[in-house]
Amino acid sequence: MERSRIAVAGASGLIGSALVRSLTADGHEVVRLVRRSARGEDEVCWDPEGQYVDAAGLIGCDAVVNLAGAGIGDHRWTDAYKKTLRDSRVLGTAALAEAVASLPEPPRVFVSGSAIGYYGETGDRTVDETAPPGDGFLPSLCVEWEEAAAAVQEAGVRTVFARTGLVVAREGGAWGRLFPLFQAGLGGRMGGGRQYWSYIALHDEVAALRHLIDREDLSGPFNLTAPEPLTNAQITAAMGRVLRRPTLFPVPAPALRLALGEMSGDVLGSARVVPERLLESGFSFAFPGIEEALRAALQR
Repeated sequence: MERSRIAVAGASGLIGSALVRSLTADGHEVVRLVRRSARGEDEVCWDPEGQYVDAAGLIGCDAVVNLAGAGIGDHRWTDAYKKTLRDSRVLGTAALAEAVASLPEPPRVFVSGSAIGYYGETGDRTVDETAPPGDGFLPSLCVEWEEAAAAVQEAGVRTVFARTGLVVAREGGAWGRLFPLFQAGLGGRMGGGRQYWSYIALHDEVAALRHLIDREDLSGPFNLTAPEPLTNAQITAAMGRVLRRPTLFPVPAPALRLALGEMSGDVLGSARVVPERLLESGFSFAFPGIEEALRAALQR
């Protein structure tokens, strides 16, 4: 891709910061959306929950990438925190989409974050991007999240929804919590261990986002997950092999429900999601297997 000006919302998060590093390393100009007054031309002030964006700062951008949102696993899902999860995604996406749509010359692509939580509980059933949304809080949140980008779609801007799985990284996310436990020899399967986890290496997540930005013929939903989902038991065994630690401490389902509340359904639930459209588009994974993804994360 030729040198471009790309705006990133959620630039300080796990995925956003890695994307910014990748883009700047290749000479692209990155504009970060910040929740304070902008301190230079490389920043744009915005308030997601207040639905404010300084649209003037987006002028000249070739792409806008929206990865903002409160952490799904950061707190118990109280009614108040579920509202925070929704508002940070739905209101922020709507505000950013409307700001982009208002530009006299909009960017050529709007990439908006989403999640494989869209599909809900899939059991042993493999699902791709053609599957309908599931039932429950996360699927309904993902539906609203994607619908919030309506303004930019109506403006004719190519719009992509990146439905991301569990990102394998030491710096944060689910694996940011798992690595220390397993390295201490305290890891084990969760619940029965038969639930499927759809994961993706952080390197491949960033590469996939850049692929979606670059390819003018790609729009709509894309699952950002490794080609073959694995069960929690299989991933637990892989963690033990890579880290050379025992995995003797399973966490019973009742304990997870007590500790995590409603969020335990996401941990104990099964999401057997495959990246059908990403593979069809010719994307090549650098770390498709779980052991490769784990080793890549440990080498960062």
